[in-house]
Amino acid sequence: MSQTELFVIVNYKAARARKAWSVVQPALVGAQLRFDAHAARHTGDAQARARAALNEGYRTIAVVGGDGTLSDVAAGFFARKDETDVMRLPTPINPHAALAVLPGGTGNDFARSLEGRRATLAHWLARLIAHCQRDTADEQTTRAVDLLHGTAQTDAGAHNFLCLNAATLGIGAEVAGRVAAQGRFTRRLSGEARFAVAAVAALARWRLRRLRIQVDDDEPQECRTNLVAVVNSRFAGGGMMFAPEASIDDGRLDVVTACGIERAEVVREMTRIHRGGHLANPRVRITRGARVRIENLTPTDALPIEADGDVRGRTPVEFRVLPRALRVVC
Repeated sequence: MSQTELFVIVNYKAARARKAWSVVQPALVGAQLRFDAHAARHTGDAQARARAALNEGYRTIAVVGGDGTLSDVAAGFFARKDETDVMRLPTPINPHAALAVLPGGTGNDFARSLEGRRATLAHWLARLIAHCQRDTADEQTTRAVDLLHGTAQTDAGAHNFLCLNAATLGIGAEVAGRVAAQGRFTRRLSGEARFAVAAVAALARWRLRRLRIQVDDDEPQECRTNLVAVVNSRFAGGGMMFAPEASIDDGRLDVVTACGIERAEVVREMTRIHRGGHLANPRVRITRGARVRIENLTPTDALPIEADGDVRGRTPVEFRVLPRALRVVC
């Protein structure tokens, strides 16, 4: 098996994946690349198939889908472990293997963060083909990026997860859940429009919660809020810039808090967040660190948590950065 043999995972449920695959497949054939493809059937299937492919010796896993599928596949780059073993960090199956992005989702935020701008499917397809056509896949065609590791609470107990872009607590998780449940008509809208529709509905459930937030070994801070974002990359949530200076390979997380902001003020900030204008509000604060713990002060203050568009559990939650833990074709 060649070192650059390719395995492609397609999530046909992603907003634009079917159309993207109709372009990708003939292009890979035309480039005379050896590849196998798999259609992800359900949540967790993409992760399991990526893990199996890496164990079989594939060196490049390409994803035709959105950020949720990318996040699922990224988790598959690590050996399977007991998700309730909260003290053990993930172990890579092959640290030289690479993830390739072929955008076919709603927001495609990870691709945008990698490139610093919106790039076409043709752009990413050309990068993948160039990577696979090299005699050996090396650092000239890949980039090492950080991952966000989280441990949240569920009805079954503590649960570990990995994240590429950002995790949000409160209204962010409410929005993610509503986006996932949107019908066929709404799915035809742009990523920004779909998130805006979901945000309007989620605001109806707005209520400030009391949280305690600690970054690294700093003094814990208490905050009344319904919006916290723990950010690994520049873009998340359909083009939102929670932390405009965030870098995907700096070994740090950006923790965005909006303490004491009420519903009407949130509506205003939501119109500015795609440009980073929300940071002009003195109540919005960014703290940087490698480890973050967020606790609800009472049971009724618990907030839901989403990561890369998928709801993962609720507070209390602990995040840590995994520096340069994944290689990505770029």
